[in-house]
Amino acid sequence: MNKTELVAKIAENAELTKAEAARALKSFEETVTEAMKNGDKISIVGFGSFETSNRAARTGRNPQTGKEIQIPAATVPKFKAGKTLKDSVN
Repeated sequence: MNKTELVAKIAENAELTKAEAARALKSFEETVTEAMKNGDKISIVGFGSFETSNRAARTGRNPQTGKEIQIPAATVPKFKAGKTLKDSVN
């Protein structure tokens, strides 16, 4: 499912117009992104949680040449599915 299909499904399920559903989804994306930029954790009970994790700098290899390269430290987003979501999928 791509974003357009997701917006259509949200609009259908919530009885909204596609434009309203698109604005709601965009607002959700922006809110989660902003919170994660600030280092906050977002928990939606039953669905899951969004948070950031720090990845340390490390040495890697260029797969084409085999030459060692330095990979810088980074902050990466993480999503952990909640129990209700896990149970629904299984």
